[in-house]
Amino acid sequence: MRHSLAWLTLSTAVALAAGCSKHDAAAGGPPGEAMPPPEVGVVAVHPASVPLTQDLVGRLAAYRSADVRARVPGVLQRRVYEEGSDVKQGQVLFLIDPAPLQAAVGQAQAALAQAQANAANSHAAAARARNLIGGKFISQSDYDNALAAERSSAAAVQAARAALDSARINLGYATVRAPIGGRAGKQQVTEGALVGQGTPTLLTTVDQIDPLYIDFSLSVAQLTGIRQRDDGPRQREVQVVLADGSVYQHPGTLDFAGNVVDPATGAVSLRARVPNPEHALLPGTFVTLKATLGEEHAAYRVPQVALQRDAQGAYVLVVGNDGKVARKNVVTERQDGADWVVSSGLANGDRVIVSGLQRAQPGQPAKATPAPPDQAGKPAAAPAAAPKG
Repeated sequence: MRHSLAWLTLSTAVALAAGCSKHDAAAGGPPGEAMPPPEVGVVAVHPASVPLTQDLVGRLAAYRSADVRARVPGVLQRRVYEEGSDVKQGQVLFLIDPAPLQAAVGQAQAALAQAQANAANSHAAAARARNLIGGKFISQSDYDNALAAERSSAAAVQAARAALDSARINLGYATVRAPIGGRAGKQQVTEGALVGQGTPTLLTTVDQIDPLYIDFSLSVAQLTGIRQRDDGPRQREVQVVLADGSVYQHPGTLDFAGNVVDPATGAVSLRARVPNPEHALLPGTFVTLKATLGEEHAAYRVPQVALQRDAQGAYVLVVGNDGKVARKNVVTERQDGADWVVSSGLANGDRVIVSGLQRAQPGQPAKATPAPPDQAGKPAAAPAAAPKG
């Protein structure tokens, strides 16, 4: 019995010693040796100019739009153009029966001839009166009447000429032409219908769709923030994102910014102009656009993987010059591709940790190594937009 107890005690001691040896080996060295600092990947950040971009929704509108109306009364005889086709300025679109208008021109010509004949007679009578008044062969009253008749007949000739010009203009309106170049729309009135009676009748619409306008709006807060951070004038650019997610090949430019706030929406209207040579975009379509409305200087781009959030807000971990991990609270403005744009909280040359974050602890040492480009730019799971931290 005594031998059995001694053997059990010896076995337990050996087992404990073996366990301690294994633990020391697993720890990476003999007892008392310190663990090496964890290795983390870092990206050195530097202030740079960052475009002030906004993801917005806008609506396409024709650059110019003109209603084609019948300006004279008559029966619509024929549509000359093809509906939905591109037409040039001055191209014939419709023909209105010209017969009544031609008759009006003939009447105006006859009235002009009559006025000219009366004017010639009045001029001759006035000439005789001038010769007779010197010898007192006619009264002063007859002389004055002769001169007045001459002037009145001359005015009648001018009125007749104006009436003839008006009749000829109306005859020209019987041939309805495109007021602008663009795409002609659907015919609104069929042949045989009486048009232009009382009010100008809408026949069709011509829209110029190259270029196109994009109408959109910004809240006062957004516009104020952009103006405060924009450090200089530059060309304001917009890019249209198509329904399949691709970016339209022709960038546009901002050409109008309103100076009045809509009281119903609290927003300011803006407008951009985008080329449309292939006519791939159509007026009335809602589109997503990325608007570059300025440029912010001294901003930092931080990869999404580096940004973390807690109850105190947004922060990143950096490796300081002393080789220790430190927390830096930052203010984020917006997400730009695979990066967050940080406006404050960082300094030039800060080494931001982008990999090995689970091994980095504030106040503890870490071995900083430059992160590969694929790690530096790899997006992390984060919301598309977040409030300023």
